[in-house]
Amino acid sequence: MSQRPVEIADASKVYRRLLGYARPHFGMFLIGVLGMALFAATDAALAYLVQRFLGGAFVDPDPRIIWAIPLGAVALFVARGLGDYVSNYFPGWVGRQIIKSLRAELFAHYLRLPTRHFEAATSGGLLSRLTYNIELVAEATTNAVTVLIRDTLTIIALVAMLLWYNWQLAALVLVLAPPISWLIQHINRSFRRYSARIQASMGDVTRVAKEALDGHKVIKSFNAERYEEAIFAEANERNRHSNMRLIGARALANPVVQIIASFGLAGVLFVSIRQVFNAQMRVDEFMAFLTALLLLTAPLRRLVQVFGPLQQGIAAGASVFEILDTPVEDVGGTKTLERARGEIEFRDVSFSYSSAQGEVLSNVSFNVQPGQTVAIVGKSGSGKSTLANLLPRFIDPESGSVLLDGVDLRDYLRADVRKQVSLVSQEVVLFDDSIRRNIAFNIADAASPAIEEAATAAYVMDFAAELPEGLDTPVGERGSQLSGGQRQRVSIARALLKNAPVLVLDEATSALDNESERRIQAALATLRRGRTTLVIAHRLSTIEQADLIVVLHEGRVVETGTHTELIARNGTYAQLHRLQFAV
Repeated sequence: MSQRPVEIADASKVYRRLLGYARPHFGMFLIGVLGMALFAATDAALAYLVQRFLGGAFVDPDPRIIWAIPLGAVALFVARGLGDYVSNYFPGWVGRQIIKSLRAELFAHYLRLPTRHFEAATSGGLLSRLTYNIELVAEATTNAVTVLIRDTLTIIALVAMLLWYNWQLAALVLVLAPPISWLIQHINRSFRRYSARIQASMGDVTRVAKEALDGHKVIKSFNAERYEEAIFAEANERNRHSNMRLIGARALANPVVQIIASFGLAGVLFVSIRQVFNAQMRVDEFMAFLTALLLLTAPLRRLVQVFGPLQQGIAAGASVFEILDTPVEDVGGTKTLERARGEIEFRDVSFSYSSAQGEVLSNVSFNVQPGQTVAIVGKSGSGKSTLANLLPRFIDPESGSVLLDGVDLRDYLRADVRKQVSLVSQEVVLFDDSIRRNIAFNIADAASPAIEEAATAAYVMDFAAELPEGLDTPVGERGSQLSGGQRQRVSIARALLKNAPVLVLDEATSALDNESERRIQAALATLRRGRTTLVIAHRLSTIEQADLIVVLHEGRVVETGTHTELIARNGTYAQLHRLQFAV
């Protein structure tokens, strides 16, 4: 998902929204601001200390200066150190609280986004926003704000000192404010543009890396290491190029500002030296004025440099808010449902993922009575899995309706619909936890004896009993410590434990060997009693005993009937059956 550059009006809106996350921690931030004010005051005090030193030592000698100035210098830098610590620590604390809140909110929002959003977006881009982009927000809300406030206060204090010592000379300095302000605005636009490109390229880097890590076996089997390296190198180069554009803009900004400031310094030196020669200005006042003027360059330089991270943070914040403003799944209808009887009806259901792809399902209609087992068969791409995704409302039909117990699924609360459906997919998803917790997943307490009963029924105990920690054995990331068949059994045990009245088996035994499949089919036969079951299978031998077989072809229902009826009809199903069992 590409990120557009943030315009000025948008940038202001984004930044105000970011600062809204700091509002609950205003007290802590205020302590930091007090530290910033103390730090800023020490710069102005340094110019005053220079005047007192020169005046008391050379212009109008005063013996007390011998002790007062050294002690004043120590006190000044102690105060400066305290202000520096407070101005960094407390805003930093607030910044990390903002990052924690924003990251938690974004993660929670991800969990509630519609399934179709994940199909359109890349996981790498989503992960990049959760990690890299939000970390950039920390720069905008902590370091950048600290520098922005502290150095702005420092500049105000030093300008006040300049006006106090000699307002005519100070006016020469202030003439430079408009061109410097214009330059900073121009730099900000460049920073925002380049920052958006960097974040998009970082999403590409994350995506390519994640795909390579997840698909490492495919890469190795095709000896495609160099091929993947080339793809990564291309994404990596785009990221480097975008970063260099930002670095170039940042590197150019400070010298240009310094050159502009040098004209002001030259004018001040020309006028002030004439005033000293004409006795219109004392030497100690001139040196104090010059000290304050030179001290202005450091905060001015830091202000120019901080606009890079600030604009990066704003662009990152905009990309995060783009996700947070994406509508989540609605709660569904108003009807509640404790436990369904299990009657399912597909009534003229049509669905397409995109207009370019065309309809995946077209006017699909059939009825399933409570307790029946209905098999959905057809060639790859005929719409079988799409049909299965309609029941738990991962997607909704574009026309027509899916009914449960005679009521449109959209009229029920979405959470209640999903309580009624146990889904076992061909793509087994296990979490990096123990076998026990993967089975109990938000269904039962991990100590419940029902977990072991489900594990036994799904033949998980057959292999878990041989593991050192039994059901408490960690499965690893995505279940990497288990075989494909073992992962599938854990997934089936999880569905058994849910004990829902509707069961959807989407290629549920595809990862099992023949022996394991026979055991699972026996367990599923017990599980199907009293439940409505939709079985999606390529292997027709697993669904010959189904009460009804629905044959899909290019998204349309072309045949329905029992196995015997369809074989006798010698149509599409019979053709698929002959192809599978041809010797």
